[in-house]
Amino acid sequence: MAISKIKVISIIGMMNSLDEVIKMAGESQVFHPDNALSFYSDTRGFSPVNEVNLFAEPLEMMKNIASSANFELKIVDISKFNARLESICEFVRYLENELGDLLNRRRRICEEIESSKRSLDGVNHFVGRNFNLSEIKACEYIKVRFGRLPKESYHKLNSYADNDYVLFFPCTKDNTHYFGVYFCPVEKLDVIDRIFSELYFEELDILDSEGVPEKKVVKLKNDINNCQMELVEINRKIDEFLKNQKDSWLKFYTKTFEFKTYFDIKKYVYRYNESFVLVGWLPDNQEQDFKNKLQRIKGVEYSIEDAKNVQGHSPPVCLKNRWFFKPFEFFVDMYGLPSYNEIDPTAFVAITYTILFGIMFGDLGQGAVISIIGYLLWKFKKMALGKILVPCGISSMFFGVVYGSVFGFEHVLDPFYRLVFKLEEKPIEVMNPGIANMILLSAIGIGVLLVLVAMGINVYSSFKRRQLADGIFGQNGVAGLVFYAGLIFGPISQFLGIKIFMPVYLFFMIILPLICILFEKPLGKLLEKDPDWKPESWGEYFMQSLFEVFEVILSYITNTLSFLRVGAFVLVHAGMMMVFSKLAEMSGGLGCLIFMIMGNIIVIGLEGLLVGIQVLRLEFYEMFIRFFEGQGVAFSPVSIKNYEKI
Repeated sequence: MAISKIKVISIIGMMNSLDEVIKMAGESQVFHPDNALSFYSDTRGFSPVNEVNLFAEPLEMMKNIASSANFELKIVDISKFNARLESICEFVRYLENELGDLLNRRRRICEEIESSKRSLDGVNHFVGRNFNLSEIKACEYIKVRFGRLPKESYHKLNSYADNDYVLFFPCTKDNTHYFGVYFCPVEKLDVIDRIFSELYFEELDILDSEGVPEKKVVKLKNDINNCQMELVEINRKIDEFLKNQKDSWLKFYTKTFEFKTYFDIKKYVYRYNESFVLVGWLPDNQEQDFKNKLQRIKGVEYSIEDAKNVQGHSPPVCLKNRWFFKPFEFFVDMYGLPSYNEIDPTAFVAITYTILFGIMFGDLGQGAVISIIGYLLWKFKKMALGKILVPCGISSMFFGVVYGSVFGFEHVLDPFYRLVFKLEEKPIEVMNPGIANMILLSAIGIGVLLVLVAMGINVYSSFKRRQLADGIFGQNGVAGLVFYAGLIFGPISQFLGIKIFMPVYLFFMIILPLICILFEKPLGKLLEKDPDWKPESWGEYFMQSLFEVFEVILSYITNTLSFLRVGAFVLVHAGMMMVFSKLAEMSGGLGCLIFMIMGNIIVIGLEGLLVGIQVLRLEFYEMFIRFFEGQGVAFSPVSIKNYEKI
């Protein structure tokens, strides 16, 4: 459970050194900028550095052109590539003139092809109707409209029965439209066109051809064929251009992205006369290297101090965990990162989640499948959850050996027990009533242990953060820990024949801790030597605190009983596999194999998902709430590696 140490650095220098400073800070890839004004009490005379990022526009133009060309932009190595703003803009103009022109031509041709195909589809509905388009087009006093009308609108034509000119003559139809024609005198054209427009009539461009519709079909097919041939040639030129310019484009893109990213640091810079102020965070182990680079810049001064000494700020957090624990940072980040002075719960989650998952989903064969699935998800999909499934599957395999379960077969491992442990059969028969009760009681015991550990972590974390009131008198502090332990172990000892419920035990383990929880706020203020420690009304405070204490006691009970689900899922898993085993026995032959395969697939998919969710619920709602706030901010240094792939 570790959080990397962070330092805060304040940089002051002349304005003519600013560009060099932000370039160095960006290239270091360890500098996390912050609002400089928040670190100074007197900010009179400070003003933001309002400069337009000149690299933003060419970067956006590159992205737009790449998107149109279906070209994937990515970060490449530019250690030996140098470019200035002028050369970047010149390259972008070259892309616009050469590739942009080809892309615009391709877009226009594609639009022409689509338009011609739509027209062809419409004209085909009038083929064979013996229309003379030339004669229709030559009419002076009658205007004709060819097109399609939705079926719903066609049935509404009855409402215009009193208008002799609202006539539509259908020729063909499809699932949604009637294809046909309407005509009217020229002097009535505006009125009739408006009526059909309201009925969602779509006109088809047929009258631009001579002769019959068949000639229009031939013309459209020729147009489509010519356009497609031109499109092939343009695509060839585009592919050739991308092949020749790929390396240059990616280098210019990376360089532009780098400049734009580094320039964005100026948003955090403030100006004071001819000087600037820049404040940020950097890892403790990178301090010396950063200082060495900064000292090479003339006209710059700086100061560095530990993040824990900075008042009124929450330093960014960078988690540092070993290989086994690191994948479980995914769950911690899901809940919220720890604050800088808070305990990192990653190791706690890794251990408890893995063990609880194995207990609840104990099967040697199915656990192996889960580990393999997890490995494949990480290997090929790079899913963070995949790395978590691998240890969870191994834990399932271990507890599968304990339960003697292999793909639902409960006695396959009996020879193993006889050979290694000299046992006649497996030690735990889950579905045995006596064993089932023991499993449920053990689940409660696991819950008690984990709640106590969570409280212990909270006590340590509170002392570390100098929150003594919460660490001593809080419901999850020393008082809560003693009270909860007293409530649990007192009855257990009495049941075992140890008469522990003595007045001394009741006072120190039950009554005194309860009083501390009841008066947590005034006692905490007294501890901090706050002169205003008394509440405004003792009666009101006592009544409110009494209800809060009742809620606390209730939460202890419900949180503990919530761990019954650990034992319940052990029984559910065994019960589900027993059902499929019985169905397989009843089927026999090939049916037996099919039922066992289907049963294992269903259990691995459905119950594996449920167990994963339920264990995560126990982590978040039964343990995290006792010691973890998760209000931290991620350490995110300026770097071109922290980009979103296009």
